[in-house]
Amino acid sequence: MCPSPIKEAVEIRKPLSIDAELEGTKLSFETTYGIFSPKEIDQGTKMLLRYLQISSDFDCLDLGCGYGPVGIWMAKQAPAGKTIMLDKDFVAVDYANRNVAKNQLTNAEAKLSNGFSALNDEKFDVIVSNIPAKVGNEMLYLFLYDAFYHLKPGGKLVVVTVNGLRHFCKRSFNEIFGNYKKLKQGQAYTISATTKD
Repeated sequence: MCPSPIKEAVEIRKPLSIDAELEGTKLSFETTYGIFSPKEIDQGTKMLLRYLQISSDFDCLDLGCGYGPVGIWMAKQAPAGKTIMLDKDFVAVDYANRNVAKNQLTNAEAKLSNGFSALNDEKFDVIVSNIPAKVGNEMLYLFLYDAFYHLKPGGKLVVVTVNGLRHFCKRSFNEIFGNYKKLKQGQAYTISATTKD
């Protein structure tokens, strides 16, 4: 007997749950299909978090937050700072804010934003992004120019990309920020960083 399509659709629509320990911090997430990596924390994010250094008073920004694993992890590390998460997908923003509440945070929020468009003049100690592979060079340059503007002096931009974007990161970070540091290159992903002097 074939399963009922309506019953199947109802099952697929149910939110998914992820319980994860990320770099020693236990977190819980509610996710759904249609958001990036809804069934597990993706490998690029896990690798990125291994190379993030967050002080307790940092103001943090997560660009392209999805359902919030990076931003929520940073907010946990920086209870005396403020963490803002941005995403252009309203479903992702909704779930990121649900996960802020789920993890009992009062120092984080997610906003609907095309790149940095939802921000005014806020400045951050660290800006982090798990950059999509197919975002396009024009949008990447906009991200970098906006990141430069929104970083405090001495602030860092740290990104995880597929390895195919590592040369672009090196070239564009040096061009815009005047410096580039490869923190780690794995089989599939590279962690790149730059500092606003």
